Amino acid sequence: MKKLTVWQLKAMTDAGENHQLIDIREYHEVDSGHINGVHIPLAELIVRAGEIRRDIPVIIHCKSGRRAEAAVYTLETYHGFTNIYHLTGGIEAWAREINPQIEIY
Repeated sequence: MKKLTVWQLKAMTDAGENHQLIDIREYHEVDSGHINGVHIPLAELIVRAGEIRRDIPVIIHCKSGRRAEAAVYTLETYHGFTNIYHLTGGIEAWAREINPQIEIY
């Protein structure tokens, strides 16, 4: 499983590198803050897999990283994705290390 730190994601974003960021948290969780990207709740991820790009790096994140790990595993194992990354620490790590204005719930 490929992993990306919040600092690596920030560097990609700052450099304007083409990537797709997918937030798999629930609707009510996104209200506390987000780091942009596409919102596809985990329960909808497989049904909406057609929205996930295969030609650029795709970074999946959740609150702490646990759900994102499961999502990456499923997409790689059962749907053949090879360009998926798990954001280690999720949005909690982003809030702690990059943007403290995001509420940690």
